Parts: sequence; C-alpha cells; structure tokens
Amino acid sequence: MRFRPCIDIHQGKVKQIVGETLSASSNDVIENFVSDRDPGYYASMYKQDQLSGGHIIMLGEGNEAAAAEALAAYPGGMQIGGGITADNAERYLELGASHVIVTSYVFQNGELNSANLNNIVARIGKERLVIDLSCKELDGKWVVVTNQWKTYSNFEVNQVNINQLEGYCDEFLVHAVDVEGKRTGVQQSLARQLAEWVRIPTTYAGGARSIDDLQLFNELTAGKLDITIGSALDIFGGELSYREVVDYCNMLRPEGEFKC
Repeated sequence: MRFRPCIDIHQGKVKQIVGETLSASSNDVIENFVSDRDPGYYASMYKQDQLSGGHIIMLGEGNEAAAAEALAAYPGGMQIGGGITADNAERYLELGASHVIVTSYVFQNGELNSANLNNIVARIGKERLVIDLSCKELDGKWVVVTNQWKTYSNFEVNQVNINQLEGYCDEFLVHAVDVEGKRTGVQQSLARQLAEWVRIPTTYAGGARSIDDLQLFNELTAGKLDITIGSALDIFGGELSYREVVDYCNMLRPEGEFKC
C-alpha cells in the first residue's frame, strides 16, 4: 500500500471540498479547507518526500494555470484530471504530468463511450492513462457517477467491467463518493471488492481519517490498493498528521523497494 497525495484546485486555489456539493453555484459548495499556499508548494513537498503517483484535480474551469504550476514543481511526479480530453491530454503530459485522468470524457450520456476511450488511447497510449471509476452505491451495486458526481451511468464497477478496462489504461482511481470528503471512515465493502477485482495499480479515495483507518484499509485490501487522503490531513486543516501517514506507509514497503 502506497500513500498517493492529492492537490485539488478550485477557482485557482488549493481546496478540500465535499465533492457531491460541487455545482455551478458557489453558494452550494461545502469547503472543508481553503489553503493560503499555492499548488506548487504542495507539489514541491510531495517531491521532497518522494511521493510519486499522486493526483492533481482541476475542479471546474479556470484552474489550468494553477495546475501547470504544480506540474512544473514536480515534473513527472503527479497525474492530472478534470476536463481532460483527447484534444488536451498531450498538452498536460508536455507540462509534466506522468498520466492524465479521465472520467466524463469516457463516460458520456450515462454509458461508456468506447470511441472516446479508443481516441485518447490512440493519442497518448494506455501507459499514460488513468481511468477514474468514482462510484456510488445503487441497489447494492457500485455505479460510476459523472458530472460532478451527480449523474449515474449504467456502468457498474464489477470484476468483468474492470478487467475489460484494464486493457485501456495504466491505473484506476476510485473515489468512494458516498464517503468522500466526509471523514467518516473508508468504504470497507468497496475497498475489499476492488482488491479482489483489480490487476493493475489502483488508488482508493474517500473517508480515511486516522492511522487506524489506514491499518484497516491495508488489512481489507491485503496491501494491494493504494490510498489517498485529503480533508483529514493536517496540511489541509484536518487532525491527521501528514508526516505520520508518510512514515506509516513507508514502514509498509518491503526492504529495498521504493518507498511512498
């Protein structure tokens, strides 16, 4: 299990937001934290701590310059998502992203858009692509949600569908939307099932708030999944020590293996 750091950018600032509240009306957004530091500060910190494979998410329009600053501070060290398409993916890779992350571009009108998926793979290669399978529970199933997590697709997150998509990407990113940003603990059943299904690197996001949660997550997934933490960290206004998280994850890495 590796710790994958994050930088969420909204209106040009680093923030932690309850994702389900993100909408066109700024009055509806629940902000857990708004930083007075720029994105490059966090990217530089992650670089110093050798935390590779984290993600920068642009939450809405007008965040491109801030995202470019973070990429420049840690070239090749972070992935980027938020409004990524086949037409702009190469630009973000040139700016320093290790991978681009897609959700809405490949899940449109409630279903998987195979043409768009094939198009972006043809442009950048599967080895530079991360597919975001952020999902909510619906009738006992995990269903991908898009459009700021308000639109249910007909794409179920299950072993068959995951194994199909593994041929098109290098990694998965999965936000457990029901608990994301709420600091109520990890979504245990989703974490356990993902660990059983995936065969490529996969990062889980949502709900983790303590070292105990990390220990539980590691046990549930047998160390197979990576994890990201946002609102709960002290660097984002929470109570969980960022340094303790980094040290804990480093302790889990086998001797001689690159540490998170």
